[in-house]
Amino acid sequence: MTDYPKTARLMARGTAFLGCETAIMCGAMSWVSERNLVSAISNAGGFGVIACGAMTPELLDAEIAATRALTDKPFGVNLITMHPALFDLIAVCGKHGVGHVVLAGGIPPKGSVEAIKASQGTAGGAKVICFAPTLALGKKLLRSGADALVIEGMEAGGHIGPVSTSVLAQEILPELAEEHLIFVAGGIGKGQAIAGYLEMGAAGVQLGTRFACASESIAHPDFKKAFFRASAREAIASVQVDPRLPVIPVRALKNKGTEAFTAKQIEVAGMLDRGEVDMEAAQLQIEHYWAGALRRAVIDGDIEGGSLMAGQSVGMVKAEEPVADIIAQLMAECEAALDRR
Repeated sequence: MTDYPKTARLMARGTAFLGCETAIMCGAMSWVSERNLVSAISNAGGFGVIACGAMTPELLDAEIAATRALTDKPFGVNLITMHPALFDLIAVCGKHGVGHVVLAGGIPPKGSVEAIKASQGTAGGAKVICFAPTLALGKKLLRSGADALVIEGMEAGGHIGPVSTSVLAQEILPELAEEHLIFVAGGIGKGQAIAGYLEMGAAGVQLGTRFACASESIAHPDFKKAFFRASAREAIASVQVDPRLPVIPVRALKNKGTEAFTAKQIEVAGMLDRGEVDMEAAQLQIEHYWAGALRRAVIDGDIEGGSLMAGQSVGMVKAEEPVADIIAQLMAECEAALDRR
């Protein structure tokens, strides 16, 4: 990163940890963060992350192998903590020597962090990255063995927490960033924002929406066009219908699919009331709904009935660009902002 000396200095801990040239991670977007986009990001100097989502161990095995065929650079795998085959998925990552595993969607179940660190095929085991929506949970995760944290604000696309990125950064970075590796995510679309978080002590950043419409993204052309037309205010969070059914809000572009999710919650809450499903099964039904709705939008191009998961930075996504150009632009903007300090 000789062209970006100030940025390189502030990203040094992050790049050393990830093993890449720029400490810019790609958020794990189901159906989008697959072999083509992940390898392109890693090849361009960033850090691609496969979104395992609802994949079976067999599908993840094939996806990792296919990604390895497209890049010899480091990349990670994002696993959902509530996945019923989580430990089998961890074993698949170990088999392929995946160096970094991201645990998302909840508190890691007992033994999962240890299983990742003991995974075969990687010298010293894999590194564990966890999401921390609060300072207290961040401290607990680090005590439990997490090697790095991602703090993601509510501006992000997909599943979100209740607190904004700027507030999380102010709460967590001064407390933890000096001794620990913290990556900031949620609503980041410009390099100027990256500069600010790096100066606050972040080791790097994570972006999803900015990469969703890259040239290398397999997302349907109509999905991408919906992003190009959208403004920040059109990326809205889903509403929880029944307080007895804890549903993590999801941020997506408003369409008929948004209304369908409200109806789905009512349906699942009724099943819960009648004792037809337990709470875990109810939550899995909700997750399966999102996986299917997202696939309809991303793969099939159903932009009315599918789920157009997008962060509020969607208003900054105006055209299809190669991943390498996106990363270069972000780095140039970050360096210019640091030069002005």
